[in-house]
This record gives sequence, structure tokens and C-alpha cells, in this order.
Amino acid sequence: MSTVQKDPRRELRRRPSGWPVASFGTYLEAQSAVDALSDHEFPVHSLTIVGVDLMEVEQVTGRLTWGKVILGGLASGAWMGLFFGLLFGILSVGPMIVGLLWGIAIGAIFGVIFAAVSYGLTGGARDFTSQTAIVAGRYDILADPEHAERARDFLAARQGGAAGEPAPADED
Repeated sequence: MSTVQKDPRRELRRRPSGWPVASFGTYLEAQSAVDALSDHEFPVHSLTIVGVDLMEVEQVTGRLTWGKVILGGLASGAWMGLFFGLLFGILSVGPMIVGLLWGIAIGAIFGVIFAAVSYGLTGGARDFTSQTAIVAGRYDILADPEHAERARDFLAARQGGAAGEPAPADED
């Protein structure tokens, strides 16, 4: 009987391990720090950037009106109709443009109907559009224990103080 070994590369959702060597307020700052380590021949395969204190942020982007709902339904229905129209046009005996136009027209009609019905059923409970994102309060860089001290020292020297903290301002 043989034993099946797990491929460590397949464990994408494992808890990150390592020693924290720096913390940053934005992902771009953490990415820049890892890039600087890479530029100095540091074994970056031993690093992990971890977003900490995750929160869901919903940015309201505008007001939702019947006009926007109908126009959105028309556009999405026309795109779906274009796909089916291409299929009908390719598979039909007549001119391809006829199937294409019928597909777009029928798709647009059904798109408007479905959008209007779904918006109408909400009863005005959500009359706005938004975008949702997951953001972190800070980004930590973790390093394998055998490389952590070197990474921490390099990043602290790069920042002019403790890793991940801004250098103190010059007082005149």
C-alpha cells in the first residue's frame, strides 16, 4: 500500500507562517519593501505579505433610477442577444445579419423586462449603486525564521528607523 503525499503548492489557503519583519499602512508600501529586498538579492520566496484587520468597504457610486435600470437591462440584454444572434446567424440558412439583429432585439427586450421586474420587486429598498472591496488595516511582511533578522535589519535601515515606521521628521 502506498502513501499519497500532498503537494505543498496546492495548499493555497494555509495560515501564513514566519516572523513579522515589517508593517505598512498600504499594500503598495509592502510591495515596494519586498521589491527592494529582491533588488538586493534577498531570497524573496521566503516572504509573505499578509493583510491584517480586514474589513469590507462599500463605496456608494451613485443613485439608482428607473432610467439607469432600464438602460442597464437594455445593454446587458443586447450583449447576451448578440451572442445568441451570432449563433443563430452562423447556424441559419439565410443572411447572418438577420439572425444577429433578431438576437440583439430579443435580448434587449428580455434584458429590459428582467431588469425592471427585479428592480421593481425591491420596493425602493436599495436605490443606489456601489462597489464593494475587502481592504486591510495594515500589511505585515513575514519571513522564514532563517531570513527574518536580515530582512528586518535591511528594511529598518531602508526606513531610517524601525521597519515599517516612517523615519522621524527633522526638527529645525
